[in-house]
Amino acid sequence: MTKRLTEKQKEEIVKSFKSGTVIDVLSEKYNCTIPTIIRNLKKILGISKYKEYLNKSKSLEGKSINNKNHKNDLFKTNSDEADLVKDSNDPMVLNEKQTSSNFASGDYFLEIAPIDYEIDNSSRKELSSVPLSELDLPKVVYMIVDKKIELEIKLLKDFPEWDFLPHDDLNRKVIEIFFDLNIAKRSCKKEQKVLKIPNTDVFRIAARFLIEKGISRIVCAENLIAL
Repeated sequence: MTKRLTEKQKEEIVKSFKSGTVIDVLSEKYNCTIPTIIRNLKKILGISKYKEYLNKSKSLEGKSINNKNHKNDLFKTNSDEADLVKDSNDPMVLNEKQTSSNFASGDYFLEIAPIDYEIDNSSRKELSSVPLSELDLPKVVYMIVDKKIELEIKLLKDFPEWDFLPHDDLNRKVIEIFFDLNIAKRSCKKEQKVLKIPNTDVFRIAARFLIEKGISRIVCAENLIAL
């Protein structure tokens, strides 16, 4: 699903979002991840405006659901009333109800045979991350390290765009990589520096050692990568 959005697509996404289109729909329409949509909306609109339109969108969606449920309840009520009138005038239905009533008063029971099949209790497949082996990274990426060239290890919950994941996933240790040097520099603090990685195959080679340190994910601009 990974793809880069054009400027025209970004404008269309912002316009649709302002008019009430939910993020899930935008993600499916433009064939990109939900975090990509959120990141671009926050970047273009600003966080405060993004939250304002997000709350507005949720409010409209809630009203739509309530109206739909109200219409369904009215339809069901009218249908039940129509069936009641019809049954009251049908001798066969009345006879069936009387027979059923007599049956219920007796000492009867129905034995149900046990279901003979295995239930799949395996954990659900995680759909939010992409395996490192299936992703083509750029030849050169950048990382932020401290002055001693130690990796900056974070938790996934430090990244707001992934806060929709389950609690256990949010407590995973991750490292972050950047495709753009300027973006990496903007995220770099005074006591840190940007490290150039000229060969991204190093992540595949070092995956086992990273996992031993408890690091199981890599966060980048477009994906959450599973080691």
